[in-house]
Amino acid sequence: MKIELTSSQQAAQAEFRAFADTEIFPFAHRFDQEECLPTELICKLAEHKYLATILPAEVGGRDFDMITFGLLNEEIGRACSSTRSLLTVHGMVSYTILRWGTSQQREYWLPRLAAGDTLTAFALTEPNVGSDAKHLETSAERQGEVYVLNGHKKWISFGQIAGLFLIFAQIEGQPAAFLVEGNTPGLIVEPMRGLLGTRASMLAEIHLEKCPVPKGNLLASPGLGFAAVALSALDLGRYSVAWGSVGIGQACLEASLHYSRQRQQFGVPLQSFQLIQEMITNMVTQVKAARLLCYQAGYSHDSHQSNATTETLMAKYFASNMASRVASDAVQIHGGNGCGPDYPVSRYFRDAKVMEIIEGSNQMQQVMIAQNAYQECKNLARALS
Repeated sequence: MKIELTSSQQAAQAEFRAFADTEIFPFAHRFDQEECLPTELICKLAEHKYLATILPAEVGGRDFDMITFGLLNEEIGRACSSTRSLLTVHGMVSYTILRWGTSQQREYWLPRLAAGDTLTAFALTEPNVGSDAKHLETSAERQGEVYVLNGHKKWISFGQIAGLFLIFAQIEGQPAAFLVEGNTPGLIVEPMRGLLGTRASMLAEIHLEKCPVPKGNLLASPGLGFAAVALSALDLGRYSVAWGSVGIGQACLEASLHYSRQRQQFGVPLQSFQLIQEMITNMVTQVKAARLLCYQAGYSHDSHQSNATTETLMAKYFASNMASRVASDAVQIHGGNGCGPDYPVSRYFRDAKVMEIIEGSNQMQQVMIAQNAYQECKNLARALS
């Protein structure tokens, strides 16, 4: 595979970087401190159709290929991980409805989601259930023309402002997925504040207390809910997080290059010291390596290769680990200034740690990558026998 962006991808990348530098980066610290994204920014994202990048043009989307979608996530993630997380969760729900929704669900919701008239939240995680998502405690019981949902979801990005939730629940022991509107009786939103990183992602706990959902809002039949719907959405989410981690790494590199040129110690710039040069070298190499893995994952998806999910797992695993290492070095290069609010590297450091946890912890990525490797080994042995 030749790694070379097309002219349209290069133009899109320049567009994304200009938007991030103008509309997001100068205000990212304020977003972090206020723990929310302003309505004005969300409207601008919608105007540029950045909330509809993977949706087809006929419903108002931009129909990006996966590489271009990745470039958007890198540039937005470079400026503000919280803003990038809105692209992630909104994209996950939009993609799920596009792929698994009924014709009525697609016709009604996709234009609204593409326009940003309705924002979404992906509600899988629970207080007692994270990676072990097959054992959800939230339940759904059929009562005539509705399902009644009871349960508790936690760590739900943009749950504070979502108008539509994709909620996973058990129906008689089988996982299923529901589209639940934010104004549904019995759906109670409790904001979460004071988090370590991605503080402007407007996380919430969601309480479902005898919440009635029309049977037409069942997105996938029982049993299909987790195996197909959740995993395909998580695959897209991990791809977005991988590219966003590259964005954090790139931001750390750029901040460290600037600071080490300007900051002087013992009468010379920091960049003159070999140990600083070593850290910069490691940053450059690790960021580029992570970006190449993301290119490979995007290429695998665009060419419909059978290993696309595994490539995405590896990209997310490596890129998020990279972001944490690079952010740690960036803080070290900045010294005491790296621990305070006057430089963005402290925010990058906090946000990078979150990347190692969301959309499946890196330990779960390791388990799945290893399992896939063993399966590939078995398949090869079978083919040669």
